Amino acid sequence: SAVPPVVPALPRGAVVGLWFGFNGDTLTLGGSPAALKAGRCVNGLGGSPFGQVAFCGAQTFFDAANKAVQAGKLRIPPLGRAKDGRPCPSVRDFSLVDQDQSDNVTTTYLATRDGRTAQATAANARTLRKPATLANGSDNRLLDAFVDPALGCTPFTAPDATDGGRPTTSLALNELQAAAGQRAPVALVPPGDPMTLVDGKPSPAKTNLYRAGVDQPPLDRRTASTRAYCRSLRTAGLDRLTTDRRLLRAAPSPDDGVALLKFLTDRLRGSLQQLGCTHPAASRHPAAAAEPDPADQAAASDTVRTLETLG
Repeated sequence: SAVPPVVPALPRGAVVGLWFGFNGDTLTLGGSPAALKAGRCVNGLGGSPFGQVAFCGAQTFFDAANKAVQAGKLRIPPLGRAKDGRPCPSVRDFSLVDQDQSDNVTTTYLATRDGRTAQATAANARTLRKPATLANGSDNRLLDAFVDPALGCTPFTAPDATDGGRPTTSLALNELQAAAGQRAPVALVPPGDPMTLVDGKPSPAKTNLYRAGVDQPPLDRRTASTRAYCRSLRTAGLDRLTTDRRLLRAAPSPDDGVALLKFLTDRLRGSLQQLGCTHPAASRHPAAAAEPDPADQAAASDTVRTLETLG
């Protein structure tokens, strides 16, 4: 059987944020409305859930963390320099993001043959008999466990209080480092993100709720658009994948037997299509599509063809 979970010892006044990731379609937090409100839990906007992600106390956590940075009490490590000579990517790099960025946690679990799950700690790995590992290979863990090692980069880590102080990554650490170090163009949740739509249409209110949960500024309606996001995907995103193709082709991906380059190019191609960058009809949500002009559509379609040759 699994080792009993370790309850972290927190100092008085500690600020705690919780982020939930889900490999299914729609994650809904349980509990009474009063309890969820007290925990500052956000599942979406009203009756429109985000989908695969939710969080509690996230904005309070990031507010405290950013104040600690300003006061010199918290140091965010630089992204560093990759093997290609460029700054290491973050979760806000257009070569990494997809149509619904920042929607995954880096946590892994161990699953037993009888259907039970346990924390993926060193103690449980020793105790459980041939457990399967459960994880999500998109966004945050994709960066920390696959892209960073392939490019010679190191993610931001902190001691895991539940696993003997072993260094561990997290969504929160990813976002703090991205906010501090990502150079332009910076990928921020766009209005057409499927997670932030309401009845298939863009919702600034829901997008801002999501952004607040991952330490991103509110939408600037003068500059934030899905069309601009598409342009950066097909320019900055494609450029880096092309530059790093040899490094990525030799690296593993979250899909067994699939090279990291193919995984990333397939992901970028799918994002261009789902956001409606190539054509509104290609999106699952035509009312929220990027509405590109003909030149943008042609360029995005050219990018898709280029990606097919890269992978």
